[in-house]
Amino acid sequence: MSLTDLIRLWDEGITAADRQEWVTALDRFTAILEPTSKICFNIGCLLLLLGELNQAEKAFDKSICRDEHLAVAFFQRGVTLYKNEKYEEALRDFIEAFNLMRGNQLIDYNQLGLRYKLCTCQVLHNVALAHATIQKWDKAEEALKKALTFKTEAKPNFVDQALEAVLKQELFQLLQLPTGELFRPKKKIVAQLEKQDFLGEAKVVASIIDKDAFSGFAPLQPQAPEPVPQKKAPEKFKTLEGAPHRVLFSFIPNNRGELEVQSGNIVFLLKKGQDNWATVMFNNETGLVPYNYLEPLEPEKGEKSPPSNIPAPPTTIAPERPASVKDENSCTNASQQVIEHSKKIVSKDYHMPVSSIVKVHFKYTVAIRVKPGLSHNELLAVIGKKLHLPEKRLGLSYKSQENGELISITSETKMKNAWTEVRNQRLSIWCKFLEVVALYDYEVSVPYDLGFHEGDIIQVLAEVNNNWLEGQCEGNTGIFPATFVKELSKVEIMNSGM
Repeated sequence: MSLTDLIRLWDEGITAADRQEWVTALDRFTAILEPTSKICFNIGCLLLLLGELNQAEKAFDKSICRDEHLAVAFFQRGVTLYKNEKYEEALRDFIEAFNLMRGNQLIDYNQLGLRYKLCTCQVLHNVALAHATIQKWDKAEEALKKALTFKTEAKPNFVDQALEAVLKQELFQLLQLPTGELFRPKKKIVAQLEKQDFLGEAKVVASIIDKDAFSGFAPLQPQAPEPVPQKKAPEKFKTLEGAPHRVLFSFIPNNRGELEVQSGNIVFLLKKGQDNWATVMFNNETGLVPYNYLEPLEPEKGEKSPPSNIPAPPTTIAPERPASVKDENSCTNASQQVIEHSKKIVSKDYHMPVSSIVKVHFKYTVAIRVKPGLSHNELLAVIGKKLHLPEKRLGLSYKSQENGELISITSETKMKNAWTEVRNQRLSIWCKFLEVVALYDYEVSVPYDLGFHEGDIIQVLAEVNNNWLEGQCEGNTGIFPATFVKELSKVEIMNSGM
């Protein structure tokens, strides 16, 4: 989709939302083929307004995947999760939104197109509400007292009212963005979409011919009859270089030298190598694509037909990926097993998907597109790179479709079992840091600390810095010194019965 079409649909969606035509606005936004983080945020807000909580959560997931620093997206997803009675997940999103505020009083999103100022005291207000809902009244009181230090205005006094309710152990109102507040395109860009006539319409000032309506710069003359329009000859496909080919199957690259194309794209063949790789141009980008993924376009009459030695393209499933010169000697055993497994499935008239989407549940949820059948270590490497975390400190789990039990992935066999849980080319994975054991007692001295005793098992949620960790112990969450704990060895895990 071109940028012009994206801006036009964006503007039409905002216009419909201003008229409170929410369904029409949602249709305009969902018609955008490659939505940005702002568009996904708008879709999530409209679905939240219409009561589609599960769909709204997925839309905010996409918005966060495209911009992991958008605090207002975490804030709105937390509102969605709270309304869907997922209180602990909502609490994590509100805390993440508070961390992204980075100690500022507020963030003004007006320059980005959202006419709203997200205040830190609003985020802490919802943090306190989530704590109060799960009966952690002390944590709720601490969050509200901290919110008082971030108040920027005397009005409204929602923090004071919430603090009074917490002292009475009563719940209070959830804060969220006002109805209809969405990211808008810049007016200057929208104005450029309209055609402008700088010359205007020419008019006849004087003429010797009665009722002369001729407009133009030629000398005045009698009007000639309009010529009969002739049938326009069909235009030929023109390009500066290369022969046009149609892409038969979608191709996902493995390195920078390869080019991603989708089924149905028209590319221009620049060079065909002896190794069955073709150099093509698409969208002003040049890269390698398997030649047996391409089909030459039908030539025009009178043009030279393609040589007869070109093999016929496959018509059922995508052919095997040709061996790359760089990757030929570095093919791993896991990759070879995936190829052999795909051949067996194809022989049973089943089409192996080109890629799968792994939904990773961590402090926040991200979606990663990977090849199906990755090994445990390969999937850990991909997730660690996405989360910017050391893979050796991460633990993965998946949920069984039969009994709903969360199963830890500790071997390649369990990793293969996890791939059998793929539904509609999607797999859900739960990710966490490895558990640690306390070496000493640690008492809480300031809010948001985590207290524990020697020998307690702590689940590490995040690494704050080199000296501090964030974790969970006996239902409490907070931060603690990294030097007070150590990672559990395999022997200690077996002895503890975990």
